Amino acid sequence: MRKVSTLYKRRITIVFGLILILLALLCVRLAWIQVVKADEYKAMAIEQQTRDVLVEAKRGDILDRNGSKLATSATCYTVWIRPNELKKSLEDDQVEPVAEKLAKYTHKKKDTILKYMASDDSIVKVAKYISKDDAAKIKEIGANGILLAKGSKRYYPMGNYASQTLGSVTEDNVGRTGIELEYDQYLSGIAGRWIKNSDRDGGELSFGTDDYYAPENGYDVVLTIDQAIQYYVEKAVKKGMAKTHADRIMCIVLDPKSGDVLAMAMNPGFNPNNATEPDNKADKKKFAKYTDKQQVNYLNKMWRNSMVSDTYEPGSTFKLITAASALEEGVVNTKENLYCKGSIRVEDYTLHCNDGAKHKNQQLRDAVGNSCNTAHVRLALRLGEKKFYDYLALFGITDLTNIDLPGEAYAQVQPRANIGPVELATMGFGQGIAVTPIQLVTAISAIGNKGIEMQPRLVKELRDENGKTVKKFSPVKIRRVISEETAKEMCKIMEYEVSKGGGGSAKIAGYRVGGKTGTANKANSTGYSNSVYSSFICMAPMNDPQVEILVICDNPKGLIYGSYTAAPIAKEIMEQTVKYLGIAPSYTAAEKKALKNKTYKVPSITGMTTEKALGVIGGYNVKSKVVGKKNKVVDQYPKAGDTIKAGGTVYLYTE
Repeated sequence: MRKVSTLYKRRITIVFGLILILLALLCVRLAWIQVVKADEYKAMAIEQQTRDVLVEAKRGDILDRNGSKLATSATCYTVWIRPNELKKSLEDDQVEPVAEKLAKYTHKKKDTILKYMASDDSIVKVAKYISKDDAAKIKEIGANGILLAKGSKRYYPMGNYASQTLGSVTEDNVGRTGIELEYDQYLSGIAGRWIKNSDRDGGELSFGTDDYYAPENGYDVVLTIDQAIQYYVEKAVKKGMAKTHADRIMCIVLDPKSGDVLAMAMNPGFNPNNATEPDNKADKKKFAKYTDKQQVNYLNKMWRNSMVSDTYEPGSTFKLITAASALEEGVVNTKENLYCKGSIRVEDYTLHCNDGAKHKNQQLRDAVGNSCNTAHVRLALRLGEKKFYDYLALFGITDLTNIDLPGEAYAQVQPRANIGPVELATMGFGQGIAVTPIQLVTAISAIGNKGIEMQPRLVKELRDENGKTVKKFSPVKIRRVISEETAKEMCKIMEYEVSKGGGGSAKIAGYRVGGKTGTANKANSTGYSNSVYSSFICMAPMNDPQVEILVICDNPKGLIYGSYTAAPIAKEIMEQTVKYLGIAPSYTAAEKKALKNKTYKVPSITGMTTEKALGVIGGYNVKSKVVGKKNKVVDQYPKAGDTIKAGGTVYLYTE
């Protein structure tokens, strides 16, 4: 018994000693954790318990000049689930019904919802951009672990109107293109934060904190665009697409006195409410079959604002700059005879007038009205390379306009060192030089603003969420380009082009309209192709220009002339715009008589180029039909001087 007792004592002693050693080690470990590593573990605990939720700021609206919303942010919801918490709150037979309801109101597949519910993640995003009604239905499910976060989605009330100008945003409400990108720092605001302590399932801790930092909402951006004028433009351009079958049509409407862009449209456009796919069914089917790279290229082209980011050869519309420069420099006057025999020899090259047309004796206004190449070759050569380039710089052709849109391109102007007489001559009539549409419309605006060029702009001011103006953007004067006297003479020349020349398609009874047509073959790697840019630029009223319009038709089919394709579009826009702006008409006696009797005397168009004849006939409320494919009218019906009723047809025989 004595030996057994001793054995047990030893065992107890050993076990007790081991326990003491373990306790000592435990105390050391506890001290290590609670004293030495206390700060580190405390930080880890706080990190695990703290939820730092970003509170989205409301993106500012984009408004037109009168306060109408062109882009706004609609309230929507994001659905989240906490899988662990949701599982605990549901019986086995409730999982399927809850998944079905979530699938229905989040517009997801049931299998996808079940996969989310089985996730090991602490929180899972189920769906974004859920409507208020669907969110209410989800809330009625009443299961723990389903969370609704309030947010916003960008909405464009006008759909694809002004889409390349307004631009669009990414899924995260960040500006992607257009005004949305250019003014993103003002529109986006500053996100808030919601910081709170919770357990692993999201439950509130009794000792936790709950701090909420409210977001600062973005500013509203007020544009110079007028929604009504934008509507006129979009409607007329759409009609023009159906008539001309052009690849695209671009249009800019500008106030020449302030530089305010009143409308800017390009067709085809896209719907910024769904900016990551084409706007029509046929293109959607093609788009779906593209590779990822092809889709990216397609979208970039679709979003691109070609009126700012692409160049084109302006053709005869550029003759206004050549004529104004020559008149200002004094190398020509309004009375001089600029004889045209149909061609002109420059060094070893023969440069022809429009399809060999012989304009013979003509003054400067006739040379512009006839769109005479040879006359403008003479003017460019008289100016010389240095002076010509000086005026290119004055008109802003060699620099950016600095319009407040991203991606503005420079004009393609040949280096002065490479310029010889032939290159200078062709630039004089608008070939061998490529400009952006915004550059051309800005340059010509100086004619309508007494010789002063204004910087084009799209934004007037910024407002806070209470409607208070926080920043104004005043009109910016760039420079005086030509004298007031030269500008006045050029206004007369532009008006003559519409009243007597090839721009007659833009004639509006009761209003003095001035303009210039243009038809230029598109350059390619081997020279010039058969496709063209046909265009028309105009202003009204010419005694005090308040509206300027540029219309460009890219590769129209059938009759390609600017007088037939672009000028009628510009007329429709101008006619509605001047009335909308409250500019009162002033009818001549002949206009009053024509409006009353609804009859017209047919003008003489025999001997004219087809382009000019179409423009002249376009000045009357009648139709025209070209018979033949030549570019010179050899006969007409009805004959000159005959009476024709409004809506009748004048036949132009070209062979």
